[in-house]
Amino acid sequence: MVLDPAATAGLGDSAAPTLAARHGPPLCSCPTPTPALRCPRGARRLSETGAVMRRSEGAGMRGGLRAAASLPHIARGRGEEGGGRRSPCLLVALRPCNVEAERERFFRASFAYDPQFEYAEPVPAAVLDKYAVASDRFVAQAIRIIRAVLEKYGTYESFEVATGGRLLSKCQIWSVIRKYMQKEGCVGEVVVQLTDDLLSQAVMMVEDSRPTLAINLAGARQHWLEGMLRHEIGTHYIRGVNNTRQPWHSSEGRKQYSLKPANPTEEGLASLHSVLFRKQPFLWRAALLYYTIERASRLSFSALFQDLEQYVQDAGIRWEYCVRAKRGQTDTSQPGCFSKDQVYLDGILRILRHRQTIDFPLLAALGKVSYEDVNRLKKFGVLEKARIPHFMQDLERYMKQLDHIVTTNCLNEEELEQLLPD
Repeated sequence: MVLDPAATAGLGDSAAPTLAARHGPPLCSCPTPTPALRCPRGARRLSETGAVMRRSEGAGMRGGLRAAASLPHIARGRGEEGGGRRSPCLLVALRPCNVEAERERFFRASFAYDPQFEYAEPVPAAVLDKYAVASDRFVAQAIRIIRAVLEKYGTYESFEVATGGRLLSKCQIWSVIRKYMQKEGCVGEVVVQLTDDLLSQAVMMVEDSRPTLAINLAGARQHWLEGMLRHEIGTHYIRGVNNTRQPWHSSEGRKQYSLKPANPTEEGLASLHSVLFRKQPFLWRAALLYYTIERASRLSFSALFQDLEQYVQDAGIRWEYCVRAKRGQTDTSQPGCFSKDQVYLDGILRILRHRQTIDFPLLAALGKVSYEDVNRLKKFGVLEKARIPHFMQDLERYMKQLDHIVTTNCLNEEELEQLLPD
């Protein structure tokens, strides 16, 4: 996403010593946060509101939140002229509009039915073609990660309860969000919505030209929510803000500097940050998404659902994974997949393979760039006042956590080098 310079107004000027010494111009810590949020009283279904952290009609909320109109503005790219709200993101646009009706029919048929999905708008053929082919390159690693979780916890459901903790209420979610936004110094900059309409745990998107974070209520668990915020705010949003300062912030600039695509680095980095400080940082979700998509490319919806039973007993969870893998299809009796979600494990493994040579704070500071471009771009980057996620400030601890992720997920250096040679 491309932020207007207003999005970065008000950044502090305090230096980050370790980076300043290594890269010249000083990098700043995030600004002093504004006072905290309060949990809104009597909030409606939040996916139906234009802005969630806002003042109640007729009365100001305590805590000094910015009104929605004063939130950072996102500049439209070329070809995006026109009024009205844009489709919020690919994940939302590709959710079938009859998904609940087809779910009910699928369950009534005892899972012996292939859903016939409908979409509010035609799915662009270019999008479907781009993500029509699945990779099997890391299937063995995905299966090993899945089995390691099951060996330790018995079932996915036990893993979820043991490591995720209880589901949080809306007020508890607001409290966690408030504290995290304070850590990153971005209170009042991002609109937050709570919803049950996402196929993902959460997503950063642009609505009405404002940075907006939508969080799936079903995934907001006690020990997982902060990881979700590290993923969406600490990675996607902060790298997006930093990107606006760089000479490659536009498509023309990316071409001029011959940048590689931001993915799989972007999603791989964000996914690592999701599990970064867990005691047992299993990469279950990235692994199961990768496996599910590879199998979806070969199987019908009902056959895929049956195949996943060996790893996930809960029929509702299996349904969600199958819908994600089959989104974009209308007749799911045919083999086929939407392969976008394979980017998570792909990016994770590439970053872990090269973690000893990646300058992670610089990777954040330079914006939406691949780890492969960091060393080449650092002499051109605008580093003054760049934001660095709070959890990267202690780089020694950060690197130890990456090592812990490698060990926990039964990976090793030799294997990664063979999979991803220089």
